[in-house]
Amino acid sequence: MRRAWRPGAALVALLTAVGLAGLAPETAVAGRERSGTLTTATAASPALGAAIDYTVYLPHGYADAANAGTRYPVLYLLHGRGDTMQAWTRVKSDLDRLIADGEVPPVIAVLPDAPWSGRGNWYVDSAYTGADRPGRPVETALTRDLVAHVDATYRTAAHRNARLVGGYSMGGAGALRYALAHQDLFANALVLSPAVYRPLPPADSSAREYGAFGDGDQPFSDAVYQRLNYPALLPGLDPESPVRMFIAVGDDEWANPDPADAAHDLDYEAATLYNTVRRADGVAAEFRVLDGGHDWDVWRPAFVDGLKHLAATLSVTPPAGLPAPLHGTAGADWAGGVAAHPDGDVTLGYAASAAVAGQPHAGGLDAVVTRLAADHRTVRWTSQFGTTANDRLYGTVPLPDGSVLTAGYTRGDLDGRHPGSPADDAFVAKLTATGQRAWLTQAGDPAKADRFYALAAAPDGGAYVAGYTSGAFGGTSAGDKDAVLARIAPDGTLAWTRQFGGPGEDKAYAVAADANGVYVAGGTSGALPGTTPLGGADGWLARFTPDGTRDWLTVAGGAGDDLLGGVAVTGAGQVVATGATAGDVLTVAYTARGAQRWRTVTGGRGADAGTDVLALADGTVAVVGFTASTLGVPAGGADVLTLRLDGKGRQVAVAQYGTARDDAADPFGEENVYATVGPDGRLLVSGRTAGTPTGGPALGNGDVFLAAVDPAKGTP
Repeated sequence: MRRAWRPGAALVALLTAVGLAGLAPETAVAGRERSGTLTTATAASPALGAAIDYTVYLPHGYADAANAGTRYPVLYLLHGRGDTMQAWTRVKSDLDRLIADGEVPPVIAVLPDAPWSGRGNWYVDSAYTGADRPGRPVETALTRDLVAHVDATYRTAAHRNARLVGGYSMGGAGALRYALAHQDLFANALVLSPAVYRPLPPADSSAREYGAFGDGDQPFSDAVYQRLNYPALLPGLDPESPVRMFIAVGDDEWANPDPADAAHDLDYEAATLYNTVRRADGVAAEFRVLDGGHDWDVWRPAFVDGLKHLAATLSVTPPAGLPAPLHGTAGADWAGGVAAHPDGDVTLGYAASAAVAGQPHAGGLDAVVTRLAADHRTVRWTSQFGTTANDRLYGTVPLPDGSVLTAGYTRGDLDGRHPGSPADDAFVAKLTATGQRAWLTQAGDPAKADRFYALAAAPDGGAYVAGYTSGAFGGTSAGDKDAVLARIAPDGTLAWTRQFGGPGEDKAYAVAADANGVYVAGGTSGALPGTTPLGGADGWLARFTPDGTRDWLTVAGGAGDDLLGGVAVTGAGQVVATGATAGDVLTVAYTARGAQRWRTVTGGRGADAGTDVLALADGTVAVVGFTASTLGVPAGGADVLTLRLDGKGRQVAVAQYGTARDDAADPFGEENVYATVGPDGRLLVSGRTAGTPTGGPALGNGDVFLAAVDPAKGTP
């Protein structure tokens, strides 16, 4: 902040004199009955040896007996240099309206007064000993003493995801520091016109005057400022405790007439800040430039927009995490399916980049199949197989005798009969109940890429597999890539193969079967024969008879890009498929004759997709996928999604869970999650995570999780 921005004594006196009444007009809210209350109070501060004055906003209904057990998120709002706690009271009417309209949850707002160091303390612990305005431990007082007092005095949700720290000008600098230096306290930061400079403040900045960054009798120390400034905090951030940040600045902030100092103008510094923190592991930042200068014409609308943006994660309920242990290696691993057994055992399939459980590592990615006991921790056996190239699994299903089938693709000679294979081959393997390989079938066009992306058990102990071919795999190529459906006999031989597609790229991603038919779902970039394109890439669903005769094929989606990646047959005879349409979850239901029964789209601001759909015993269906939106309580980047729909496609429940990093998605933003229903009715979900689970460590650069999910709650 520069001298030119210092409010005069008359303005400070006016702010104090006008007080709450002048700056918090309740007439701005339609209906006084929805108004919150403002009260002044004090908090003892052992760090200061004195009290902290503050104003507290309590939302409408806080004192009602019916809400006696309700807890609330808390906003800590820091004022600028020379101002008082009264300054922030002008947003009371905005809070009332935002809460009444449901745009933010009911919140408590704490507006501390910061009179120390002549109201120029920059919210840090100061080592300045000058007699004029000696430094005080302001940061310790506010982050330790005030937060503890507020949690003990009011019905707060006392965890980081329920706290936001915000401020403007000097307060913006304080909010930035507190969010980065105290990740254990704050998960959200509202940083408005922050008075921060890198590497040092310009010569005329008031940051040099008040002793906030002083040392001994010197009111300003270069070393102290750089130690406390945000660039020094970024390397030490914990990426497992991410901070969501909203940064805003005016386009008419005061411009220093000296061109040499142009980089220190606050609009420039705010842009520099944003472009720095957005690259930091552990910060998710948004940036806005508003019309206006260094005043409330910018800060008030920025407060409203920023709070609406951050409110999505300002949750009383902490995010649900992933359970430990994870599976995999110190390298990059990918999920490849989950199978449930009647005795409670679970079999995981995945691709590992190193040896697992003492098994030999062939090279690249190996296929790994692990049997776990009902406690999901005890490993009964692990089987690892592969080639010197990459071998991936894309499905694992159980058979009645305790054995499992798994399928995927290999880039090598996996069965010993394909030496020198120049491209990917699809494969299916059967492992016995004790982990021995019973058979493995490798197939495809000898010179082109072929992959199996989906697997379903057949009633006779064989399997249906689906994927794509770039060449001729049981048919003639129709274009770039064609969808493939194949029937595998119980002994592993190919019973039949069907290849179909159009001139574009066609892939099958899901397959399901019952005694009467086989259902395949996927995506196409062009026009499938007999269908009318909807626009962009389309999802599609097809039905085949058990002997491989196609009954019907239909496309689903909208004008944008769509695909279907999961399919299931319900007890009521409906065929339900899920996937994505224009970045949202798409779920559609059809009769066995191909007539659409219902269509449901679920989504938010981020990318969302359904990847598996499961028929539940109560007639509902569970969609499992991933979301980068706020459909439940977000945990980090992409989260695992659970969506329950009734028999008519109406939403029953939605939830999300995960780590601070991406879950259920790979580094390229593609889905990597599988689900099935366990014998106790819980969903068994396995996928890839880049984060750290609850109660255990991460293993490496992407691991595989297993979560047992209550379908009623949607979280582990």
